[in-house]
Amino acid sequence: MLGPGQTPHDQLSPAAASDGQTLGLTDYLLKILNARVYDVAIESPLEQAARLSKRIGNAVWFKREDNQPSFSFKLRGAYNKMAHLTPEQLSRGVICASAGNHAQGVALSAHRLGCRAMIVMPVTTPQLKIEAVRSFHGEVTLHGESYSDAYAFAIEIALEQGLTFVHPFDDPDVIAGQGTIAMEILQQLQQPIHAIFCAIGGGGLISGVAAYVKAVRPEIKVIGVQIADSNAMVQSVAAGRRVQLSEVGLFSDGTAVKLVGEETFRMTQALVDAFVVVDNDAVCAAIKDVFEDTRSILEPAGALSVAGLKQYAAENKLTNSNLIAVTCGANMNFDRLRFVAERAEVGEQREALIAVSIPEQPGSFKRLCELLGTRGITEFNYRMSDKTQAHVFVGLTTSNRQDTADMIEKLNRHAFAAVDLTNDELSKMHVRYMVGGRSPHVQNERLYRFDFPERPGALMKFLSHMPPSWNISLFHYRSQGGDVGRILAGLQVPDSEMAGFEEFLSGLAYPCVDETNNPAYRLFL
Repeated sequence: MLGPGQTPHDQLSPAAASDGQTLGLTDYLLKILNARVYDVAIESPLEQAARLSKRIGNAVWFKREDNQPSFSFKLRGAYNKMAHLTPEQLSRGVICASAGNHAQGVALSAHRLGCRAMIVMPVTTPQLKIEAVRSFHGEVTLHGESYSDAYAFAIEIALEQGLTFVHPFDDPDVIAGQGTIAMEILQQLQQPIHAIFCAIGGGGLISGVAAYVKAVRPEIKVIGVQIADSNAMVQSVAAGRRVQLSEVGLFSDGTAVKLVGEETFRMTQALVDAFVVVDNDAVCAAIKDVFEDTRSILEPAGALSVAGLKQYAAENKLTNSNLIAVTCGANMNFDRLRFVAERAEVGEQREALIAVSIPEQPGSFKRLCELLGTRGITEFNYRMSDKTQAHVFVGLTTSNRQDTADMIEKLNRHAFAAVDLTNDELSKMHVRYMVGGRSPHVQNERLYRFDFPERPGALMKFLSHMPPSWNISLFHYRSQGGDVGRILAGLQVPDSEMAGFEEFLSGLAYPCVDETNNPAYRLFL
């Protein structure tokens, strides 16, 4: 990031590009100015978000890249790269690895340029995305269970068949294509701009935007936004080197990148002013914000910039500033909308989840309801625990985090033991749907949350790896319409077999979280 007294030209020293060029900031500016994107891309509108602007006290603008023909900005970089290939390279064809927006951008660009495009996608890719690529006449090849598997296979095929690999982010021509977004923004808004917010996956979008902005209007801040479980760029900049993540969350699948690019890391480290890290709930709230202003539904990666903008403005107490969010994609899996709707209120701090223990005696339930007052109740689960007390899982409409804290304090003051579960993932994903109570026969239970791959055979792999002496005492499945299924499992494992249990988890290789000591589990399950 820029240091005191340094200009962007000081920071971005030339580096060798893949074609032997050395590219500094001026080189990138020229590449962006001469980028060929408008054969396929539109100059996307810059729209003010009236409702959100009023709510946060700043002028919020959406750069509507979700309006592109492929519903994503990725088209710009893919086409610019391919438009600069030689006739011989185009005649041989191109190849890429992607499970989403880049795949569609490459396929559409190839169709427009009249060349062959092979798209390697993981076998876990939803059929909706496969059909979208085929609609642009891309040749789909399914290989491997992850992007990494697909990428390795695509490189192998590229070498065998002489195809040109089109990288989704780590290529100067791809970066320059994405940089045309910033060029349009500065032409469209002739007012002082405080900051432009961009989602970061591999770093191609923010590298292109930052290159143009820092060359032309360096006073404008460029701020990167990542989701907490896929923040490879944030970790890399902090470490001063590229950091590879062992796992990434897949809710925002468009930014689920384990290792950022070499060139995008160099540019981001030198040019980006700050980073904001948000969680899934904040992204869901941002999707709702955009819908309320535009009646359009963004994918999680597309709304990441809006979530970051809101968080940055709140943390820095900004007012009366022009803030721009690049809404970079709208390829939303329809099945995921249920999850988004459920979590949006929590992400906006408009819903609190609270566990309350009440005496099991006449009038207790009524007194609890009186304390809750006239607030809207979104959830109410009551379960008698024993002869002396009962537990209530309640969802309440709230105005902010302090409102929730005040309610917790009020309940405790009136001898109703209350625990705030609003930020507890176990409660949000599972407990609210399965409040029941524990059988006295359940002993040695270990409770774990798992991410199962959303594909046939995932459950059987789990069951076949588990020794027959262990018993499944609880099982709950939640689909959020993505590439993984959320599983909550209770397993009865004696203390003497814990070493074998750890070996089981390691061999299973499904991401998991130990929830055995979670208070929500102790109270309700």
